[in-house]
Formats: sequence, structure tokens, C-alpha cells
Amino acid sequence: MKPAPVDYTAPDSLAEALALLAEHGFDGKLLAGGQSLVPLLNFRLAQPGVLIDLNRVRDLDYVRETAEGGVSIGAMTRQRTLETDPLLVERAPLMNQAAPLIAHPQIRNRGTVGGSLAHADPAAELPVVAVALEARFRLQSHAGERWVDARDFYVGLMTTELAAEEALVEVELPPLPPRTGCAFVELARRHGDYATSGVAAIVTLDEAGVCSAAKLVYLSAGDTPMTAAEAAQSLVGSELSSESIRAAAAYATTAEIEPTADIHASAEYKRHLAGVLTERALLAAKARALGGAG
Repeated sequence: MKPAPVDYTAPDSLAEALALLAEHGFDGKLLAGGQSLVPLLNFRLAQPGVLIDLNRVRDLDYVRETAEGGVSIGAMTRQRTLETDPLLVERAPLMNQAAPLIAHPQIRNRGTVGGSLAHADPAAELPVVAVALEARFRLQSHAGERWVDARDFYVGLMTTELAAEEALVEVELPPLPPRTGCAFVELARRHGDYATSGVAAIVTLDEAGVCSAAKLVYLSAGDTPMTAAEAAQSLVGSELSSESIRAAAAYATTAEIEPTADIHASAEYKRHLAGVLTERALLAAKARALGGAG
């Protein structure tokens, strides 16, 4: 199939793009990298009246250090940049680890950070990473702006807090505490396919090597990025032994995620796989925390 007829415009500034969104509302659709939107248009699963192309809005392509020592990322930053930017390697290693697992290089060269986050596919890597890193999103409209925590941004299957006249324009990642390790692990049938299961793990250790904070967030495990808060909390106060990790993985995958069966795997198999990946991710995150590198 081919897209339904649609008007096209390519504004030169964010202000102009937001004015067009305000004018057209739900009939307008922002086009960033197009790696998610164009297939939807081709299958006519999306039929906007107007495409508003953001590729001339250069001000949304950046990676910067924040005053607090974290990182801010412009929405039009290409996914390929997440693999190569030295600031992200240092300050947001989980983002850097996950980036090479997104589809293929050709896709990452065009796909954008903001586009993937706003698309809200529960099988995508970046929404999971954003929730795990406790990111904040800056949403802007012609009338003003607001900040939304990533954990509150995703409200249902491919559904977010974005209003019709709003654009996601910036992602802000807070600095990681000292002695924090991160790991992103997933398994796909073929490299570049959507993962059957995947997990982001973050652990912080105190000076004695005892876990003082932990985070577990899953992809392909529900309608949104799925956080296993109770399983992660069970690790706090432990030295992350094999037994405590195994128990946390078992609880997370039986009580806190909701995978559904598809043509490739049953829900039961996805739960089992998520448990295996959780153990791997926690062990890797622990090793990195002990080694002083995320």
C-alpha cells in the first residue's frame, strides 16, 4: 500500500512548527526521522491531513551537559549519535549501551531520539532506557511548555501524555550517583528485529559493596515500559549475591511484567527469557558498579 494523500510542509523553526500544530491539531503529524511514521503511513494505520517535517529545525539536534552534571538531548538528535557521543558514553552509559541494538545502522542514521520516544512502541529500546534513567521530557506547544517525567509519559499502548498541539523537544537525564553500574540486555530472533524480551538494569553500591538503589525496566513485557519496582527494591541492602539476584528476577518476571504471546513466542517463554536476561543484566551492572564504570 501507499500513503493516503497528505499535505506537506517543512518549517524552518520550532516556533513555526508549533504554530502549524496549533492550527491543525490532531490532523497534523510531526515528521522527524520517519523510521516509525512512514511505515504507518504506508499501511494507512496513520492518515494525517498534514505532515510537518522537522528536519529543517536544526536547533533540536544537540547533546549537552546540564548544570547538574547530567545530559540534555534534543529531540532531533539522530539515534546514531547515542553510540558515538563521548558525553553520553561518560554520563549516560545505559543510553550508549542500548543504542547499537536499535534496528540497523541505516535506521539509526535517520531515526531520532524524540521520534522513538514519542512513538511509544513497547518493544522499543529508548522508552525503556528513559524510564530507567528517570528522564524528564520537555513538551512544548505554541502556548508554552511543561516537563513530564518519563515514567508518567507512557500511559498505554503507543499512547502518551502528548497533547495534539505539543511536541517532545528535549530529553533531560539526571546524573548517575557514584558507584553506579548499568546494563541493557535483550534477545531478538535476528539482529535488528524487535526484541522478544529485554531489560535495563541499574544498581548503585555503597562503599561496602552493598546495594543502595536498583532499577529494573523491561521492553516487550506489557503495553508500556514495565518497571519491576518491588523486585528492584528487594535488592536494596544485599550484596547482590547470585541468590538475591535470582530471587529478584523470579519475582519481577512472575509478578510485575505482563508479556503477551505472539507468533514468535508464548507469554510463558517470554517470562522465562526475561528472567534469564534479568540475571545477566544485574550481574553486568554489579560488575560495572564495582569497577567504577557504568
